[in-house]
Amino acid sequence: MDRLTRRRFLTLTGVTAAGALAVGATQVNWDDLLTAAQTDPLDPSAGVLVVVTLYGGNDGLNTLIPASNPAYQNARHDLAYQPNEVLDLGEGLGLNPGMKGMAGLWHDQKLAVVRGVGYPKPDHSHFRSMAIWQTGSPDTQAKTGWLGRWLDETGDDPLRALSVEPVLPPLLAGEKTAGASLPNGGLHLPTGKFGEAVRALGAASPDELPDQARAAKSIADLYEAAKVLNGASSPDDPDSEDDQERQNGASAGGRGALGAQLDLVAGLVEAGVPTRAYSVSLGGFDTHADERGTQQRLLTELDAAVTPFVQRMRRTDRGKNVVVLVYSEFGRRVAANASEGTDHGTAGTMFLAGERVRGGFHGEEPSLTDLDNGDLKETTDFRSVYGTLIEKVLGSDAGPVLPGYRDRLDSVLV
Repeated sequence: MDRLTRRRFLTLTGVTAAGALAVGATQVNWDDLLTAAQTDPLDPSAGVLVVVTLYGGNDGLNTLIPASNPAYQNARHDLAYQPNEVLDLGEGLGLNPGMKGMAGLWHDQKLAVVRGVGYPKPDHSHFRSMAIWQTGSPDTQAKTGWLGRWLDETGDDPLRALSVEPVLPPLLAGEKTAGASLPNGGLHLPTGKFGEAVRALGAASPDELPDQARAAKSIADLYEAAKVLNGASSPDDPDSEDDQERQNGASAGGRGALGAQLDLVAGLVEAGVPTRAYSVSLGGFDTHADERGTQQRLLTELDAAVTPFVQRMRRTDRGKNVVVLVYSEFGRRVAANASEGTDHGTAGTMFLAGERVRGGFHGEEPSLTDLDNGDLKETTDFRSVYGTLIEKVLGSDAGPVLPGYRDRLDSVLV
């Protein structure tokens, strides 16, 4: 079976980027973002939502692991983790050993684990299930994303929602408005001797004319923006704390694609870009065979990206209002298959992280013995989390975004 990729999903799902383009979805460049940060800066008290999509159907049972549960061990055999291998969270549950940083966020009470997340009458198709999650509409085949509808209700500025990738995901496509996309290439300025000469032009000089002073300041501002947006330490301070963290592999950029996306998001937040919702992603979770090593590697990449991003955000006024949401389109079957993997399932685990998150378990842990034809039964509807995020992070009425759905999971945020 082909591995699910983000591009393949965008190509085949019924909610396509073509609909977004029809209402004005566009790529933006650094000039657009830096100008917006100057003319309409992000309010330091405004909430910012960062949505991390794990494409392919992440196995929730080997992410939040009931290692001491006999039913888990009997169903998984060689695929199962043993109690001494997991990162203990209490209540007989532990995180995958690749998630040491997120376990640290848990102990800091800045990681919320939402259990048994799904929707009624679940669909085992990647494309239909992901369309349901991205539209926030399990009952009808909606053509707009849930954050796209939020954009429709709150204004027509595409910079309010940004995908840090070349293609706009369906969740940012509204009927009247669509978010923007930014290819993750960083802001690169001249380096070496020429770069030093250009940077020197930004230094203030006595008795210079006002126009010259403004030109010099613009050069200095550009280099400062590059430092922030690229997550780099000042060349004048190579021993800074941030530089040491990067050398130790602990930067928000990490070494993977997701880390690079989140490093860019961190820089945009710190620069004051007025975006309120960001979309980033990591693929490869369709683990029908040889799951254990593949999933642990991917969860290690997730951990290496999310943990330092949250830690970095907690150090700034704007960053303290950032909430990270991590989800996948479904979990996997309880029983392992014959290929040391798992097949498409239903309910899974959702994570929220950040300074405003109320850490701990939320939602009921699904039973491993009371199953629905071999699948976990959903105990938490994902729309209850979406509604809470719209109201408590984005500060908007969730009613028009999730019509007819009123439940909220208010306990997850402060």
